[in-house]
Amino acid sequence: MSKIIDQFTLKTKIFANQGSLKELEKLKGRKAFIVSDKVMAEFGYLSQVIDHLTKAQIGTESFTGIQPDPDTKVVAEGLKAFQKADPDILIAIGGGSAIDAAKGILYAASQFIDCSKERPYFVAIPSTSGTGSEVTDFSVITAGGDKICLVDEFIAPDLAILDATCIKNVPNKVVVDTGIDVLVHATEAYVSSKATDFTDAMAEKTIQLLFEHLPILNQDIQNSYSRDRVHNASCMAGIAFTNAGLGITHSLSHAIGGKFHLAHGRCNALLLDAVIEYNAELNGSANTLAAEKYAKLAKMLNLPARTIREGVVSYVDAIKGLKRELGIEGGFGELIAEQDYQDSLVYMSQAAKNDRCTPSNPREPSVDELREIYEKVY
Repeated sequence: MSKIIDQFTLKTKIFANQGSLKELEKLKGRKAFIVSDKVMAEFGYLSQVIDHLTKAQIGTESFTGIQPDPDTKVVAEGLKAFQKADPDILIAIGGGSAIDAAKGILYAASQFIDCSKERPYFVAIPSTSGTGSEVTDFSVITAGGDKICLVDEFIAPDLAILDATCIKNVPNKVVVDTGIDVLVHATEAYVSSKATDFTDAMAEKTIQLLFEHLPILNQDIQNSYSRDRVHNASCMAGIAFTNAGLGITHSLSHAIGGKFHLAHGRCNALLLDAVIEYNAELNGSANTLAAEKYAKLAKMLNLPARTIREGVVSYVDAIKGLKRELGIEGGFGELIAEQDYQDSLVYMSQAAKNDRCTPSNPREPSVDELREIYEKVY
C-alpha cells in the first residue's frame, strides 16, 4: 500500500510580540503601497508604519478605503491606486478585511497588469487576532452579495508582523468574534481530510492558548501577556489551515454571512457545535476519525474522555461554556427573523455545498444535511 505524501509549507517569515513593528525599518525598497482602513489611521497605527518606512528611506502611498467584507468594487479601486503608485512593496495593516483586500488587489494586479513586472514584497500586519490571514493563501472577497474564497500561493504574504500593540484598542465584540474564529480555524484544520502531524501540532497549541487566554482578554484587553498569546495563536491557526484546509463550518458561515451581513467569527461560533456533532456522527456510532480527534482535544484540555463519545461531548460542552462566558448568542434566531431565515435555506445550503472549504471537511455532506445543520442552529 503506497503512503500518502504529506506537504507542509510556510512561505511567510514571522516577527512576533510587541515592538516587532520596528522590523519595518529593515525593509529594502523604493515605494510601499499601504492598504488599511480609517480606524488604523485614527488610532495612529498607520502613521507609525509610515514613520518606520520613512526611516528606511522608503516612500509611501496609502489606500484607506477598506470596509468590512471587502467587495470587488473596493478591490478595483485599490487596484487603480496600486497601479498608479507602482510600488515594489505592498503592506496591509488592519483586520482580516484589510489583508484580504490587499490580497485581492495583488491577485487582480497579476491578472490585469503587465505580468512582466516583479511581484511586490508583501507585508501583512494584523490588527485583530482572528483570521490568520497574515500567513495564508486564502482571501475572501464579496462579489454580487456572495462571499468568494480565493486560494492561491501567489497571494500569501512574504512577511507577517505580529505586534499585539495594534489590538489594544479593538472593541470587545471584535475581540470575541475574531478570537472564537481562531478556535474554529484550529478545530477544523485538526479534523480536516488533509491534516498532518505538522498542522495538528499548530492546531493543538492554538486550542490550548485560546481556552486559557481568550476569556482573560475578553475581560481585560490591556493584559499584554494574554494579548500576545491570542495574537500568536491566531497566526498558528492560520498556518494550520492554510496547509490542511478548513471544513463546512466555514462553508456554512460564508453563505449565511454573505446573505445576512453578519460577522464571520460570530457565524462560525454559532455553527461549530452542530458541525462537530455531524462530523463525529454523534447521533450514530461516533466511531469516526474526526470523533477520535475531537476526543483527543478533550483529553488535552483535561476534560472527561473515557470513551470517544464522552470526549466529543466534553469538547462540545467546553465550546458551549466558552461561548456563554464570551456572551455569544445561543442561535441565529437571536439575529435573523425566522421567515427570512427559512426563505434563504435552499440558497445557503447549495452555496455551502459549492464552497471551496467543503472538500476538506472530514465527512462529505449532502445539500440536505447542510440544510439540517442550518435548521439545528437557528
